[in-house]
Amino acid sequence: MGIVTPFPLPNRATQIGFERVEMTRILDLYGRMVAAGHWRDYAIELGRDAAVFAAFRRAAERPEFRIEKRPALRGKQGMWALIGEGGAVLKRGHELGPVLAPVERRLMKLVE
Repeated sequence: MGIVTPFPLPNRATQIGFERVEMTRILDLYGRMVAAGHWRDYAIELGRDAAVFAAFRRAAERPEFRIEKRPALRGKQGMWALIGEGGAVLKRGHELGPVLAPVERRLMKLVE
């Protein structure tokens, strides 16, 4: 008989993405910020290391906030991060809800 060659095993996912529940939570916040007149545009980047949702006040500017999902940091600092306009990490955690809390508090101040 011949030599049996096994199928190559995928070493890791080719692209990181958001799950439906995560995307629903993020887009709900985005919709409320648009209704408050604060955000106007968004962008989604799905890469090998991270998935990023960026929210813009205007399309021609830097994003006001970036919500990043990095599964490689799941066991360390948490895979979710909220990054400000200047690039500073504002909040990091294992769950999406607490990471979005600073933006939701800001939304409460905008609505009042």
